[in-house]
This record gives sequence, structure tokens and C-alpha cells, in this order.
Amino acid sequence: MYKELMSGNANMAVIGLGYVGLPLALEFAKKFKVLGFDINPRVIEKLKNKIDPAGEIEPEKFEGIDIEFTSNPDDLKDINFYIVAVPTPIDEHRQPDLRPLLGACSLVGKYLKKGDYVVFESTVYPGCTEEDCVPVMERESGLKYIQDFKVGYSPERINPGDKVHTLTNVVKITSGCDSESSEQIARVYEEIVEAGIYRAASIRVAEAAKIVENTQRDVNIAIMNEFSRIFNYLGINTYDVIDAAGTKWNFLKFSPGLVGGHCIGVDPYYLIFKARQYGYEPYLLTAARALNDDMGFYAANNIIKLLAKNDLPIAGANVLVLGITFKENVADIRNSKVADIVTELKDYNINVQVADPKADPEEVLKEYGLSIDNYIHHNHYQAIIVAVNHNEYRNFTEQDFKSMLKDGKGLVIDIKGIYRNKVNSLPYWSL
Repeated sequence: MYKELMSGNANMAVIGLGYVGLPLALEFAKKFKVLGFDINPRVIEKLKNKIDPAGEIEPEKFEGIDIEFTSNPDDLKDINFYIVAVPTPIDEHRQPDLRPLLGACSLVGKYLKKGDYVVFESTVYPGCTEEDCVPVMERESGLKYIQDFKVGYSPERINPGDKVHTLTNVVKITSGCDSESSEQIARVYEEIVEAGIYRAASIRVAEAAKIVENTQRDVNIAIMNEFSRIFNYLGINTYDVIDAAGTKWNFLKFSPGLVGGHCIGVDPYYLIFKARQYGYEPYLLTAARALNDDMGFYAANNIIKLLAKNDLPIAGANVLVLGITFKENVADIRNSKVADIVTELKDYNINVQVADPKADPEEVLKEYGLSIDNYIHHNHYQAIIVAVNHNEYRNFTEQDFKSMLKDGKGLVIDIKGIYRNKVNSLPYWSL
């Protein structure tokens, strides 16, 4: 397959053109002829105009490469090497929602031919590729797995907003269903990944490696959030403790925070789900998830207490929330825990204004029922919550906060502690 792609006798398609699929498609299009497919015509229209809907990739990255964007399934009929990079969310019961993935499998299966390859990048639980995805493709195509078509798994390692750790300079894990496919898939990815390829022992190992990466981070952040809650009772600033403890060479310098987004806030549920299928209850993982999922509500309840403690109104108070995306300097609003803060405050009849220069107002309204208003009033708010550390919010002075607060009095809530030791005369709180 590798030689056929290199010679132009085989064609590649990337299915799903979001944070994961689009960078892959653009990089591979420097080496091969690539078809970028997405079911959303609005996304395709933007990409044809060299606009990344996520705001991550500059227009010049679309130039000088061999790529075509489409939402027409029939354009897949001549494809031989498929890369599936669709979302794998959870449902309202925090169970794996495989509908986008299995829908992509059904689509690919309709066009699958003998000798074709399908590589999955979507994050799943160990076993999902071969136990859930392959049967759908066999049913749709009438072909036999391994005998007629090959499958591999290469977990994505995209970090939205990170311009340092990119697709090409981070080691890529690849795997295949047999020794031949394992080598062929690795050689294809070696064409774009300068940092090198790690050939996993099996598809299941590759699947497990991805989910462990994010679950480990979830647990580490959870213990910092637990420390933050304890130190809040003790009247100790958590970040002062982290700085002190961080002087030891083997201290892991994680920080407390709101754990949202698609990776850390979602992926552990896939491993929890699979563990329970085998009769094992993953107590540590479920406890970490419960604690991290609660942090938005925890922060909101502390804000309510601080309003009361400082003789500030609760019902009818004006509160400014700066940032709604799941992390700084990205447009991604998926699984934002800032929305939990806003929801809880609104339950107390507080007037909450949400500002965010990165988020798409239409997406925020659709996902959370919240309106974006980026106009910051002066002499207006009882509390200002710096929820997301966008660059636009990192350089306020204490005088700037006072100018926004009603009569220069009110709360500064600094979720990630970036204004520690910079706000001294106003009531201040951070995780």
C-alpha cells in the first residue's frame, strides 16, 4: 500500500475534518493525493476557502498541496487508504457514544474494496476497532477482515492551541491487524511524522495507550483539585503550595482546574465503560472523574459564599465571566466546565455576562443556551471571574478590575491563579 500511495496508484481519504482530521489531511497532502471528507457542507465550504473552522490552521497551510474537500460520499469510490478521525463523545449518561464512529464505518464499508486499508484515529476503548468497527465494515462491504481488507489504529495526539507539540514533531503510535499492515501503515505515517513512529504490539495496545495517556492526566489533575478543596478550608493558597513542593526534583507539577474538552474530560469514561464490561469497578478512575466533573459547581458555590461574606448582593448581582472555551487560546467549547459555573450562578438569579473572543457565539448558544457579549462595562459588576486564560485576559491590572467593578468594589475570581499576588486590595479567590 505504501508504494502504491507514493506512486499515485492508490488514493487516500481522511474522514472527519476537525481538530484531528484536518491537520492530518493537510500534512499528508504534501506527500500524497488526499480527499478530505466531512459530512458537514458548511465545514467543507469554509475549507475550500482556506478557512479552518476551529481557527487553528492558517490559510497559507492550504496552499501548494494536493487536496480536495468534499461532503459527497460518492467521491470515496476511488479511495484505497482511509483514515477515520471522527469524534467519539459520551452521551447524557456518560456512556460511550459510538454513533459518529460507526456511521463513518458504515460509510467507508459501502466503498471498501479488496486490498484497501482503514486506519482509525478516533479515541476508543481497547477492542473497539476490531469488535465494533470491523463488523460494520464487513457487513456493508461483504468483505472479510484481514483476508480482503486491512485495519490499523493510530491514536491522535493533537493538543488544540499548542503550536510547539504538533503532528509532525510528536512521536506517533501506529498499529495494524497483522505484520504486513503494521509495517505498511507505519511507513505511510513516517512520511509526515519527523519525530518518528512507535510500532505498537497490536491494535488493542495502541487503543489502550491513547486512553491511558489522557486518563493518567485526569487522575493527576483530580488529586490537585482535591488538594485545592482541602487548602481552601485551611486558608492556604494552592499555587503557593505547588511552588513550594515543586522545588523537589520528583514532584509532578500539575495544577487544579476545570477539566473540560474532548480528551481528559471524556476519554476516561471509555476505559471505565470497558472495565465494567469485564466486571471490574475502576474506583480510582470514577472518583477522579466525579471530582473533576464537579469543579465548576464547586467554584460557583464558593463565589456565592464570597458574595455573601463581602456584603455583596447575590440575586440581581452582575457577574462577568471571562472565557467559555475548555482551555486558553482555542475556540473549542466542547464539554466546557465554565458553563457549569454560569448555570449554577444563574440558578441564584445572578445576571451573568459571558465574554470570549475565541468562541463562536452561534456554537455557544446552540450547545449551552448562553449568549456571548464581549463588551466589558465599567463600574458595573459585583464579581469578575477570569475563567479561561486567553491572552486577551492575562494582563489586567488591579486598577483595571476596580474600573469594571461597581464603585470599585467586588470580587476577583481567578480560576487558574494567574493574578496571584497581583490583586491585593480586592477580595480574591482561586482554585
